[in-house]
Amino acid sequence: MNKTPRGNRLHIAIFGRRNAGKSSLINALTNQSIALVSSVPGTTTDPVFKTMEILPVGPVVLIDTAGLDDVGDLGELRVKRSRSVLDQTDLALLVLDAGKSISSFERDILSQCREKLIPVVCVLNKTDLNPPDEGTLALLRDELHLDDVIAVCAADGMGMSDLKMAIIRKTPEKWDDRPLVGDLLSPGDIAVLVIPIDLAAPKGRLILPQVQTLRDILDHDAIALVSKERELKATISQLKEKPKIVITDSQAFLKAEAYTPPDVLLTSFSILFARQKGDLELLAEGAKAIDDLLPGDKVLMAEACTHHRVEDDIGRVKIPRWLRQSVGGELHFDWVSGTTFPPHLHEYKLVVHCGGCMINRREMLARLAGVKEAGVPIVNYGVAIAHLMGILPRALSPFPDVRQHIYGDMEEERWMMYSE
Repeated sequence: MNKTPRGNRLHIAIFGRRNAGKSSLINALTNQSIALVSSVPGTTTDPVFKTMEILPVGPVVLIDTAGLDDVGDLGELRVKRSRSVLDQTDLALLVLDAGKSISSFERDILSQCREKLIPVVCVLNKTDLNPPDEGTLALLRDELHLDDVIAVCAADGMGMSDLKMAIIRKTPEKWDDRPLVGDLLSPGDIAVLVIPIDLAAPKGRLILPQVQTLRDILDHDAIALVSKERELKATISQLKEKPKIVITDSQAFLKAEAYTPPDVLLTSFSILFARQKGDLELLAEGAKAIDDLLPGDKVLMAEACTHHRVEDDIGRVKIPRWLRQSVGGELHFDWVSGTTFPPHLHEYKLVVHCGGCMINRREMLARLAGVKEAGVPIVNYGVAIAHLMGILPRALSPFPDVRQHIYGDMEEERWMMYSE
């Protein structure tokens, strides 16, 4: 609760061949012995994530990957996992051994980074054994078509200051500027957050989307009030002026909609994250596919985290139950969680994804792109619940452009009648 969530950190992935010094580089950057270092090739097997701060960039995640030249059947799997990290990479560090020439492995990963518009810093390591002169560095920059080639010795920390400055230069300017709710508010506006206290609520705490929304409201000098769903009506009635917006947990949508005045904006935490982390218009468009589902269709339920499942879990129990009720028959559900995302998406008639608070925007967009390429509609939890409850037009009231795209032009009074 006291640390920046991983999904809001700049993701810096470190790529290179085996024994290029990737793990040593992470240890040098963090000033800690985090990654296992060995002279045996292939010590790093799965991607390793480490959170840290690099000022003035701020909170980052360093991702140590397996060697790009790993061999054997297991080696191929490790390389595949390393390449999959690109879908969540904001900035790549390509580590070269100063004593070795450039190979097809480095050229291939560079090509993939350019295709995905990922900025790259080249790190020439082990320069204590093979010190380069400025001419060598210039030739390397020309050969790789990179502005930044930094000479370091990760074993003794030499060159870390220069590398951190290169990271600062290459950090995308707008990697974390997507709005959550602050752009909908003016200083002094009142936002009411509807937070049920149920089995899914951690004891003594709030869940991450609620905390992040609360912080964003405060950062924009607005006023945040918190209420359970049963107290929402009383909360609003005691205010001298109406709130600007009511933001609810999606599971309390019906009560929140009933108690929120028609001229007050209404949405959910999940829908806010659909806009910040992904593509709200695409996800709202995907809600239409719910009406086309037939008994026996396959539906993929995808979560970006691996939280403890409760008895009436939203993704495992509630949404599947509501979808079955909507269809009027049985559906075939598959569930994935964490970083797992199946390759054969074309088998599904619909993908239902969580809000994505635990992953960064680049990874969410990569998932959306993969689903779209497979020709499968995708919707997120909050959008799906609002649609199933018949109030999606109301839940999109803070986003008139998206609502108009989905439903066309309507007078505000007709929007309310549509919802009813």
